[in-house]
Amino acid sequence: MKQLLVALYVRVSTDDHGQDPQNQLLQLRRFAKQQGWTVVCEYVDEVTGKNGNRPAFRRMWEDVGRHRFQLLLFWSLDRFTREGVLPTLQYLRRLEDNGVRFKSYTEQYVDSLGVFGPAIIGILAAVAQQERIRLSERTKAGLSRVRAKGVRLGRPAKPLNVSKARALRARGLSLRAVASKLHVSPALVLQRLRKAGSR
Repeated sequence: MKQLLVALYVRVSTDDHGQDPQNQLLQLRRFAKQQGWTVVCEYVDEVTGKNGNRPAFRRMWEDVGRHRFQLLLFWSLDRFTREGVLPTLQYLRRLEDNGVRFKSYTEQYVDSLGVFGPAIIGILAAVAQQERIRLSERTKAGLSRVRAKGVRLGRPAKPLNVSKARALRARGLSLRAVASKLHVSPALVLQRLRKAGSR
């Protein structure tokens, strides 16, 4: 692919023991020049890749929305993001949805320019689906453990002074009027009064 408008994204973090992002930038610039591409944007983050709240990363997405470039070139997928398979897939799809292709400099298979681009997205989607299933299973297992310990899930029951509600009803107030005075719903008043053996 020639004459592409390209953006470079590089990232180092405090875990990288003093690595200089310029090392990545120089090689990415050289590679883009060899391909005959025009580098129009460069984004450099020196933070962790474990979330998307990175200054240059956010600016990059703003420029994606403005269609400032046609290809995003990054050093490696873990330099792009370390948030897990599902967020990674969502980012790559978001690029493609905006007409932006992507390429990893060090990982030839992470490349939407080549014939394997759709296959890579498909594989990532399959892995992400499995991740969603595992997450759902872990969530269900966790809820079961909590229930087994007798912990009640959901919203805590709203307090209602049943004696006061019964007295107000005895004075002829409607369920709606009682509920309004006690700052609860009419359904709750009815439910608690029925449970107490009165309406």
